[in-house]
This record gives sequence, structure tokens and C-alpha cells, in this order.
Amino acid sequence: MIQQRIYFSGHESFICKQFWLKKTFDFSRVGKSFNEDTAVVDLGVGKNMVASLRYWGKAFGILNENDTPTILANYLFESDTGRDLYLEDFATIWLLHYFLLKTNRFSIASLFFNELRKERIEFTKDQSVNFLLRKTQEYETNTDNANTLERDISVFLRMYSKPQKGDSIDIEDDFNGVLVDLDLMKRFKQRDLDHNLVDWYKIDSEERIDLPCEIVLFNILDNYEGQQTLTFRELLTGWNAPGVVFALNPDGLYNKLQEISERYNRHVVYTETAGNEVLQIKSQINKYDILDGYYNR
Repeated sequence: MIQQRIYFSGHESFICKQFWLKKTFDFSRVGKSFNEDTAVVDLGVGKNMVASLRYWGKAFGILNENDTPTILANYLFESDTGRDLYLEDFATIWLLHYFLLKTNRFSIASLFFNELRKERIEFTKDQSVNFLLRKTQEYETNTDNANTLERDISVFLRMYSKPQKGDSIDIEDDFNGVLVDLDLMKRFKQRDLDHNLVDWYKIDSEERIDLPCEIVLFNILDNYEGQQTLTFRELLTGWNAPGVVFALNPDGLYNKLQEISERYNRHVVYTETAGNEVLQIKSQINKYDILDGYYNR
């Protein structure tokens, strides 16, 4: 599974705030239009923010191309049945992180997790720009403006790394980012050849103790729909595979697969025979029933 097109800009340089996705869902569910002048008043934000809310709604899989709520949106935010209306459960944040990569609207996220991290886990902002410029040529996209790419990188870094004292942006504002608490990206300073302090960023592969196995299984069922046999290597390094999406190290992925096999043994089994590590899906499973299994607990 390989990404065919990449997309940049559209977020108006705003990161997605914690309450924006529910606000977007509520607005679209009653049939209101983001194109109407009244959207500014109804959403209680500026005109550029209206465009940003619409963008992030689609980027996180909350809105479809017609600006109406998706299955995921109704599952999470419907007032009577929604599983996590106010994004209070960490599992939901992991789920939204996966959908951000899956929809590919905010292509930089997919490119960084699926491709850049296979080249390097530590990078600077300048290295990121060079990486994206190279990708625009590989994918033959029309966007090759370094300023546009740098804005996307800035938003991406603010989405995934916690703000620090001295940042030029509004620290309190960025702490409200929907993904920041995942703490997937670490930031540190290191001197360059001219002895200047430079910001470096790192996305380590870890065990992810706080990542529920149901979110991993949902990712597998959704990303590999219809496939019954999956190798450990594919699940660790494949496109939008759990090892890639959730930055799991081999031990972390192994533990999640063992937990899945034990908890859902009627449907899924993980085997290690003669050096072949394979996850087998024995029967059809509704991926949203898997999520129900988590939220019901």
C-alpha cells in the first residue's frame, strides 16, 4: 500500500484544538454550511478558523467530501450514543492519530511516520523541508514552494511536540492541541557546526503501554481489510501498519499481538512456527465492535 498523492496547506497555519472536532461535528450534523457567512457566528471563530475547522474535520476523518459526518464521527460524537464526546479517553486520541495518517489530507503526517522515520528518527526543521522537497518530486505534486512546506512542517511539529518556554507561539494555545498529549515527538537542542543551538525532533519507537490493543486491532482490520494472514514484519514496517502508525518497537508490537490473540482468540490468532511469525484472522470481525469492547470496559 503506497501513497499516490500528497497534499499541503489548507489548515490556515492553525493546529487542531481539543474541542474543534466535536464543534465541527455538531455544526455539520444539523446541515449547516462552512461556506455561509453565518458560519463565523455559529462556530464562534474567525473566518480563517472556519476554513481550518473544516480542513481538520476532513483530515481526521470526521467529515466526508460532502462536509457531512462520517461513521467515525457519529461513533465518537453523537449526543446519545457517542463513545467519547469530549475526547477524554487516550484511546480515542490514538484512534484519531491513525485516521489523520489514513485520510492523507495532512500528508506530512503520513510521510513522516511512513517514510522519514525509516530514514532517520531524529531530524531538524531544515532537514524536514529538504525531505518534503524531495517527496514533492517523487510524487510529482505541484507543490514545491519551500515556504508552503515550511508552514506545514511548523504545524506538524506543533501538533505532535509539546511547546516549550521561549517558543514564539502561544504556549497555552498549543497545549490544547488534540494530539500533543500522545507525546509521540520529543524536542531537544543540539549545537551545530557553528556552535549554534538548533532544535532537533525525535520520534522514538517504544512499547506504548498506554496504547490499547483494541486500537491496534482496529488499525489492522481497517488498514488490511479483507486480508487473513499478515506477517510480523508487515505489521511492523508496512504502510500505515501498527508498528509505523504508533511508533511501536518490535517488543511493543509483539506484546500487542499477544494481547489481541488472547483477548480475541475466537477471531484472531498469533502464531510463531519455525521462525514464521504470523497473525491470522480466522473470522470476520466488525472493527467497531472491537472498539465497543474497549469502551464498554
